[in-house]
Amino acid sequence: MRTVPAHLEQRYVSDGWWTGATLGGRVAEWLAAAPDTGVHIHSRTHDWHGNYADIDQEARRLVSYLRQEGIEPGAAVAFQIPNWRESVVAFTGLAMGSYILVPITHIYGRKEVSFILEESGAVAYISPMAYGHVDYAEIVDSAAPNSLRLHLVVGDGGDRPAPEGVRRTFWAGLDGCAPATELPASEADNIAVLAYTSGTTSDPKGAIHNHRTLLSELGHMTAWTAVTRPNLMGSPVAHATGMLGGVLGPLHNSREIHLTDRWDPGHALEVMLAYDVGGGAGASIFLTSLLDHPEFTPQHAAKMVRVGLGGAPVPAAVGQRAESLGIKIIRAYGSTEHPSVTGMQFDDPAELRHNTDGRPQPGVEMRIVDEDGRNLPAGTPGEIVTRGPELCLGYTNPDLNVAFDSDGWYRTGDIGVVDQHGCLTITDRVKDIIIRGGENLSAAEIEEVIAKVPGVAEVAVVAAPDERLGEHACAVIRLLPGAEAIALPDLFPHLEQAGLARQKWPEELRLVVDYPRTASGKIRKVDLRAQLREGTL
Repeated sequence: MRTVPAHLEQRYVSDGWWTGATLGGRVAEWLAAAPDTGVHIHSRTHDWHGNYADIDQEARRLVSYLRQEGIEPGAAVAFQIPNWRESVVAFTGLAMGSYILVPITHIYGRKEVSFILEESGAVAYISPMAYGHVDYAEIVDSAAPNSLRLHLVVGDGGDRPAPEGVRRTFWAGLDGCAPATELPASEADNIAVLAYTSGTTSDPKGAIHNHRTLLSELGHMTAWTAVTRPNLMGSPVAHATGMLGGVLGPLHNSREIHLTDRWDPGHALEVMLAYDVGGGAGASIFLTSLLDHPEFTPQHAAKMVRVGLGGAPVPAAVGQRAESLGIKIIRAYGSTEHPSVTGMQFDDPAELRHNTDGRPQPGVEMRIVDEDGRNLPAGTPGEIVTRGPELCLGYTNPDLNVAFDSDGWYRTGDIGVVDQHGCLTITDRVKDIIIRGGENLSAAEIEEVIAKVPGVAEVAVVAAPDERLGEHACAVIRLLPGAEAIALPDLFPHLEQAGLARQKWPEELRLVVDYPRTASGKIRKVDLRAQLREGTL
């Protein structure tokens, strides 16, 4: 892990960001403080409705069960469960049991899961036998690391034997355990979570968060979640967005928890009316999929008066469309490594909310620098570097810690610009630049224009191979339902009107029904680029 400079540690403590509190201690307090508050799992196959008290009792049984199985506090325990009741129980129980949480999004397959289990040193793994296209048991059977001793299966599993050295047991075994009444203590500077990123690089990166960094994030989350109604969350609990926005944020505010295991916009609209909850928070796909649905009505819009978006680029056109329906959106910028860097407030002017990612959050410092790390003035794009009380303590792979310097600054790999209001706008990623004949083209700049073309629901601009120029821009477009197909020349008048230089205009266009996505809804551009190279897109 990296070392936080002493002057920063002193500041975070004196300013109240870092305290002696632990994640497990806080979770236990929050569950006990509002035992009758509802917890709702909206699922076609695993529907469940209970309250904080139910979760608390089952989480304490999980603590007892793991201790009975010889899994001691401080050990790394991975869980890979869709947004079912057991996912909430696993999260809260592992926190209260003082384990190191290793959440794995349920869509990860053999390559990612075997890598995470190995690198994290997980001694236990909690999952169904299989879900969707992923056979979790096969991953354990064929690629279990030497550290793994227990595979706790959620649901039915038959009599499939586990590999040598691994004991396979079933969730029903918790019923025979008494809820733990004495919870093991931890220290605030102990590791709380190994949060693996969404995998847009070759291998997931494990960001290390201790209790102090993780709990600091809740100070920022509260400012947003406290002013919105309970919200239906589609992001997985095992992803930072679902973990913070779907579980920890509501717990902290004694609010109802509403989760769904598969994001079906039609089902989500039904749930919103039946349970009087909002929807659409997270990556913009969650919002736009609701707005695009033929059953979306003004009744739904009335429950979505305030929606927070982040985790993926948010085109200004999305905010403008939402505003026309009476929905205020705010944009926020952060990452698994540094969850909340900037954000807007709902009472900020619409022009800033729609077009920028907001100002630095309290306690957060941010700079825009050039390739040599020199500060750049407002209005000049450069790489975003940050530091703050919720910044992670580095990566599980020490080789990746070159992203952090000795003064506590983190090089995000994102390109942004700060305006005269002090608001940040993300303009690109360092690795999301198209190099056309030696000239760097900003994919985000091109996407912002195309997103406003009538009929366009979403657009991703990526590099396509070019024998002459090396690369050129390809626009991959998802159309609104019922929109007429468009061809590349149809984009040219809009690009010209926006004043976009002709060398930035896309030279290819692909229409898709949907994109390959990460668990948080972010478009996996690495997959689109690969498909273009292979000729399969």
